[in-house]
Amino acid sequence: TPIAHGVTGSHPEPLSIDQWIAHTIALLVVSAFVTAFLGITTGTAGGVALLAVMALFFPPVVLVPVHTFVQLGAGISRAAIMWRFVLWATLLPFLVGAVVGAALGAQVFVTLSTGMLQGLIGISILFFTWVPKFSRIGGERSRFLILGAVATFCGMFVSATGSLVASFVAGASPERRNLVATQGALMTVLHTIKLVAFGFLGMAVASYTPLILVMIGAAALANWVGSRVVGHIPEKSFRLIFRVIITLVAGRLLWVAAREIGLF
Repeated sequence: TPIAHGVTGSHPEPLSIDQWIAHTIALLVVSAFVTAFLGITTGTAGGVALLAVMALFFPPVVLVPVHTFVQLGAGISRAAIMWRFVLWATLLPFLVGAVVGAALGAQVFVTLSTGMLQGLIGISILFFTWVPKFSRIGGERSRFLILGAVATFCGMFVSATGSLVASFVAGASPERRNLVATQGALMTVLHTIKLVAFGFLGMAVASYTPLILVMIGAAALANWVGSRVVGHIPEKSFRLIFRVIITLVAGRLLWVAAREIGLF
């Protein structure tokens, strides 16, 4: 059954379902590469960008677990490639906080609307991005324990928590490579906890396993290339690009939140 049309000469030819599927897979794999490269060279927005592309092809019940698995693989490869720059002392407290946040998120009935949660995340991102000294108040362990709990709790209900984590990590990172490496490690923890909390590990995603693995491979390649590129980006330029992109992400969250609660 033709579902799209290509052109050969002056005569349109039907594009078969197999060809359409192949083109879709190619687009998803390229998107995994491009967004992972964006994430490692700018410090943020890669996961959100990939989610937007995948949402064009998958229903939510499939989109969320497949995207989470791909991001988990991407985070593992980034942390493995850039392990020397990971702020390792942040991982254990973040993990403890993430477990607490997931447990609360699975049990607590949230009275705040999704729009309100997105708005609060957007405000927090702007706050930590433009007033970074607040992300360095108190002991490092307590800060990242709280971050793990808050990010994972919010992640049970809304997406874009990766940008929240990035905005906080940016203030705690001596330089850009610490930011992107630690972000990858922390998001690996967060995605693992989310998969367990949501029970995705038991979901029937077997039919998507080949696609997931290829997308993870593309993301890993992008991380390898990006890890070499980011070292040549001047620190001031990287920080400026990071702030601009993450501010745009926060702005979008605030816009969506305002519309959902009826301000527009």
